[in-house]
Amino acid sequence: MKILSKIYICLIFLLLYAPVIVMIIFSFNSSNSLSEFTGFSLRFYHEAFNNSKVIDAFKNTLILAVVTAAFSGVLGTAAAVGISRMKSKYLRKSLLSVTNIPMMNPDIVTGVSMMLLFVFAGTLIGLSSSLNFWTMLIAHITFSLPYVILSILPKIKQMDKHLPEAAMDLGCTPLMSFLKVELPCILPGVVSGMLMAFTLSLDDFVISYFVKGTGFETLPIYIYSAVKKGVRPTLYAANTIIVVAVLVLLILINFVGRDKSDKKLKTKGR
Repeated sequence: MKILSKIYICLIFLLLYAPVIVMIIFSFNSSNSLSEFTGFSLRFYHEAFNNSKVIDAFKNTLILAVVTAAFSGVLGTAAAVGISRMKSKYLRKSLLSVTNIPMMNPDIVTGVSMMLLFVFAGTLIGLSSSLNFWTMLIAHITFSLPYVILSILPKIKQMDKHLPEAAMDLGCTPLMSFLKVELPCILPGVVSGMLMAFTLSLDDFVISYFVKGTGFETLPIYIYSAVKKGVRPTLYAANTIIVVAVLVLLILINFVGRDKSDKKLKTKGR
């Protein structure tokens, strides 16, 4: 049974990662062939970085992801602290359930519903163009917030509840107590949540496709538009850049706070 379980796990990982591995390998191909690897070359990366449309789309993606992470971090921290301080368990559970809806909704449902909302709101206000960078930013913050909140809430539960009270007894205002005592304690959760928001924004396509406006195109949307004209190894290189960036960020998310928790365990052991 152990051998069968190992074979099963290997097959699952093969199905999941084989397409990505093939794409990465052929992004270094020296020829334009999509089925035969003729030699190692970086020319498709050179073409990608010399393509002004790819560079502009990559810049837009980074700007959107950074702003999304910043806003999600601030709003998510405030929301998590507010939820944790609620005295009513029913209200707290209700808010957590509502917060989880964007995670459970299919992306296409979220994208279409937000597009309709933005178009409706733009029509009421009288805007000539309802969809732009700001609508995409609002959409990205919306689906990123639950992940930030869920990253911070466990850190709040782990924190000693008497620390803020002790700080205020020593003369701190509630704001100073939060900034000097609570925030450093929950900072690993805030950082991991912001990294998660950055990652989600970086590789999102479905929701971005529905809420995008003219003149602002992210890299996943550019790749989708370019694929319609035909698949080129340059697109493999662009996709590989996204995969590597997301992989690095996920590794950082998994290890942020682990060192701190290990230090806490060591200090407790002493």
